[in-house]
Amino acid sequence: MPHMLLIHEPVGQRATRSDPEGRAVYDRMLRWGDDLKARGLLLGGESLASTEHAVRVSTGGGRARIVDGPFAEAKEMVGGFFLVNVDTREEAVALAQTCPAAEWATVEVRALAPCFET
Repeated sequence: MPHMLLIHEPVGQRATRSDPEGRAVYDRMLRWGDDLKARGLLLGGESLASTEHAVRVSTGGGRARIVDGPFAEAKEMVGGFFLVNVDTREEAVALAQTCPAAEWATVEVRALAPCFET
């Protein structure tokens, strides 16, 4: 059963790290992902760029609305994700607890499901 582990980190947190600190954190995350892959659990994963250069698009009312980042109202941003395949929600939560990012961010665990399910 696929689950998404979404890394929610405070906006601006990355800027508080020196380059070596940031690279060390990234290397820890890569090693964690490599371990998941070696265990046959990882379906995919990526780190996401800051929201500073992101764009939000909506098309309500038949018109496109485009808002450039950074987004002042945001307190957190999705910094990355891991898509894992485990048998139960409990296994996904257990993986999230071992994710290095859980030390400086929040790891949200969500099962994949069609949008019509609640």
